[in-house]
Amino acid sequence: MKIAIPHWQSRISPVCDEARHFLVVNVTNDQEVSRSELEMTLPGTDLVGRAAQLLDAGVKTVICGAISKALETMLLGVGIEVVAQVCGNVEDVLQAFQTGKLEQDRFALPGCARRRHRRHRNGQCWRDVHL
Repeated sequence: MKIAIPHWQSRISPVCDEARHFLVVNVTNDQEVSRSELEMTLPGTDLVGRAAQLLDAGVKTVICGAISKALETMLLGVGIEVVAQVCGNVEDVLQAFQTGKLEQDRFALPGCARRRHRRHRNGQCWRDVHL
């Protein structure tokens, strides 16, 4: 499974729609196999193109900070799971995601500490955790 994380200076980018740099991590059996950088060449206004670029890279999950409803819907529509409202150091977030600890308040985007949403690829909310 390939996980994409938009980042800036080793931290999750605050707004996914405008992020230029994505860390793409290939994980198999909970072990990191490889990682690469994906540079978005399209502006944040080209939601279809940005979603296509992630899909073409084989991304199955995007872990991000804030994301517009339009981009989230576009990603879900092409089968990419979205884990939004996340902040923190990229390496810490990646480790927390792999170990099932991403719902901790320290990874919640400010203003979102009490609620976390994760979505299946089909767009249905599968977890709505209230800590």
